Amino acid sequence: MRIALFQPGIPQNVGAAIRLSACFDVGLDVIEPCSFPLDDKSLKRAALDYGPLARLKRHDGWEAFLKAPERTEGRLLLFTTKGATAFHRFAFAPGDTLLFGNESRGAPEEVHAAAQGRLVIPIAPDARSMNLATTAAMALGEALRQTNGFPGAA
Repeated sequence: MRIALFQPGIPQNVGAAIRLSACFDVGLDVIEPCSFPLDDKSLKRAALDYGPLARLKRHDGWEAFLKAPERTEGRLLLFTTKGATAFHRFAFAPGDTLLFGNESRGAPEEVHAAAQGRLVIPIAPDARSMNLATTAAMALGEALRQTNGFPGAA
């Protein structure tokens, strides 16, 4: 199981994703460019002391991400407000990569086209969207629950 962030725009969301990666022992892909400097200093500040525990991979762009060895396993599942399937009705598999678009722009058409599934987290009709880190945590929690993938669970 992996989390992937497409061109993230908010450093705190990347920090929260690094902590998710570390706490649940899943890989994390950050697909650049980001809307902020993603250097060692900013990563250290965003991740606090979780950085060494996270399995973070940075990719120079969308094509580099698609060609990465981490992409050889499982499906690419895009979480989007335009998703066709509610995430809690979807059957996850251990090798899936949970992909999240940019906080303000979402994901472009080529990202939608590459995804084997487009999932949505249903929210109240008058709400526009949820925070990226919250969405990633909900999605990962459901995926790990379905695949019995929580580390240390009996």
